[in-house]
Amino acid sequence: MTPSPAPNTARLDRLSALLLAAAPRVEMGAASGQPNSLSVSLLANPGAAPHSLTVAHGPHSGAAGTPSPTPAVVMQVHLDGPAAPMLMREFAQPMELPLAGTDGALAQAVQLLCNELAAPRCGQPAMLASAGNMLFIGLLRHLVAQPQTRQGLFAGLSDPRIAVALVAMHEQPHTAWSLESLAERAGMSRTAFATRFKDAMGTPPGKYLAQLRLQIAQRAVQSGKGLKGAARASGYKDVSALSRALGRARSPAGGVATTGATMNPSL
Repeated sequence: MTPSPAPNTARLDRLSALLLAAAPRVEMGAASGQPNSLSVSLLANPGAAPHSLTVAHGPHSGAAGTPSPTPAVVMQVHLDGPAAPMLMREFAQPMELPLAGTDGALAQAVQLLCNELAAPRCGQPAMLASAGNMLFIGLLRHLVAQPQTRQGLFAGLSDPRIAVALVAMHEQPHTAWSLESLAERAGMSRTAFATRFKDAMGTPPGKYLAQLRLQIAQRAVQSGKGLKGAARASGYKDVSALSRALGRARSPAGGVATTGATMNPSL
């Protein structure tokens, strides 16, 4: 069978749906101990512009946990949405990124932050929050363009074919996706798509979709929507199916249940 042509990804927005599901919220200052929060720091030599950026689950530290110089700028990115755990996993290991050659929006946000902190004016908190959001989005753009690991969410989004399927899942998690429909989106055969997805993401497409749906359902229940609304938003066929999935997630094994979600078993 002749392989399908690669999908046109020139205008594919790889991040908006993920950002909507992660719901980042920026706060300037040191770590406050909130769950699902990333500490983002800009490092600079005295009297010089920042030369690198670090991202960690806790306060900035050097390689292997050794102390490092005091950062010039520190901010917290609180992830309040259902996709927070997925994004947090991408930074399970502290990351230090040289700023030279990074995305232009990231460089502009760094400059804006530094200028505002050097000469504060009225409206500074709102300006800093806006610049912090720009910095975080610029960071994610850079990591999609240049993943720092061979597997994971950024590696998957950097692959033109896999990115099409990921964006579809992020934008429409409640849709009854099957392996065939996702492979068709990616312009690949079922087998080739399943293999390439697992190679890039480190998990099969069905398991990734099940994790995403479960996290959406859990957050919906926590926000008071009720089981019926949570099932509708996340793609479970009924309240009973969602209740079973939530029960399995709370069990000591902690497995991700796929039974009952509206997906093709071939996933």
